[in-house]
Amino acid sequence: QVQLVESGGGSVQAGGSLRLSCVTSGIAFDRYYWGWFRQAPGKEREGVAIIDLAGVTRNVDSVKGRFSVSQDNAKNTLYLQMNSLKPEDTAIYYCAAGTRGLVFAPESYTYWGQGTQVTVSS
Repeated sequence: QVQLVESGGGSVQAGGSLRLSCVTSGIAFDRYYWGWFRQAPGKEREGVAIIDLAGVTRNVDSVKGRFSVSQDNAKNTLYLQMNSLKPEDTAIYYCAAGTRGLVFAPESYTYWGQGTQVTVSS
């Protein structure tokens, strides 16, 4: 049974930092592309940062220079370091695994976690 469990969310003031973790089990971690996504109230889910099998990463423009995705294959864990947080970063953050390449489209990802709430106040 595949499980993806996010943690590390919380409430911070603008300019603060958080580090999200996604602990996985039941999945061949090093054979998947991984991504962090977020969904704010009333908005569609969007890709934020993605990482491929070789560790190549891509960030969406709105988080470039502030967010960094990484993975620890030995721990089967995905991370998202978020710095200089802004109120518009407020959303539920999800990790996901897919096999369709380094893409931001949520429909390209097969397995999803339950999400963790990030709230940034001004």
